[in-house]
Amino acid sequence: MAHAQTDVDCGDFRFREEAQAVLDANPSDPFRLDADHDDIAREGLPHGPSPSPTVTSATLTPAPATSTPVPQRGVNAGVGGGTGSAGFEVAGGVGLTVLALSLMGGHVVLRRRRSAATAGPHKP
Repeated sequence: MAHAQTDVDCGDFRFREEAQAVLDANPSDPFRLDADHDDIAREGLPHGPSPSPTVTSATLTPAPATSTPVPQRGVNAGVGGGTGSAGFEVAGGVGLTVLALSLMGGHVVLRRRRSAATAGPHKP
């Protein structure tokens, strides 16, 4: 006999860890908790509060360091930004600026010549 599966929405979670537990329980993601398919559920939710540690002799020895998974896709994951302008971009920008200034200067000279030609000679 099959059991009915309850629908889970983003509003059902306060913290990312809660949504991650549901995703980890069913990696096929029937509730679409992992929109960008990077195995991290509901990245827009805040992290839950850390449980307060209790001091025992076991906690006095340092635990081995664990790494947090780093998202691997796109700008939303913190990847994909530029590190500054490349040399050809700067040269291209300077070239376009010089071209624009030359065209504006030529336009001003051409207008002055046309207006002088249509005004004719000055009479005293």
